[in-house]
Amino acid sequence: MTLLDSVLAHNKQFVLEKQYEKFQTTKFPNKKVVILTCMDTRLLELLPFAMNVKNGDAKLIRNAGAVISHPFGSIMRSILVAIYELGADEVMVVGHHGCGMTGLQASSILEKSQERGVSLETIDMLEFSGVDVQGFLTGFEKVEDNVENSVHMIKRHPLLPKDVAVHGLVICPETGKLDLLINGYEDLNTSIVENQKV
Repeated sequence: MTLLDSVLAHNKQFVLEKQYEKFQTTKFPNKKVVILTCMDTRLLELLPFAMNVKNGDAKLIRNAGAVISHPFGSIMRSILVAIYELGADEVMVVGHHGCGMTGLQASSILEKSQERGVSLETIDMLEFSGVDVQGFLTGFEKVEDNVENSVHMIKRHPLLPKDVAVHGLVICPETGKLDLLINGYEDLNTSIVENQKV
């Protein structure tokens, strides 16, 4: 049985037994928060439990490294949709220790892609077309720096409302312990004080 066959067989039982009922909620996040985190398999259940986030509490966005690589890409669009259309009023960027994006070099992915049939001509054509393949596939040096970069990109976005708190955290994938890097409430309070002076 293939993986797809096992998924479909399980799903048939899941629906027949109405196991979905315990997950029913609305599309609006109860805790009014959108969380950007890594796709690391260790965080799949650990992160929600460690943050006391249950089904229906948050909009959860996952990608490799919790990276926002472009201010007008799909990650930032998802954050803005969560805020404007779904009622989120806080953003939490949660990176993690031992992330696979830490120290990742493009050469590793490009070598493996060629082993799996992607031709060097295709890679050269992408680079010739103006795609920065090296930059696109390169990770970061420190998870803390990456979280701070993502938080700053969100906070500086021209379409982000000024009253949205943007927090930065790092989670330990072994214990679930959260370390706070950026408290978004402090930034909001600073902005309020500065606006009152004007």
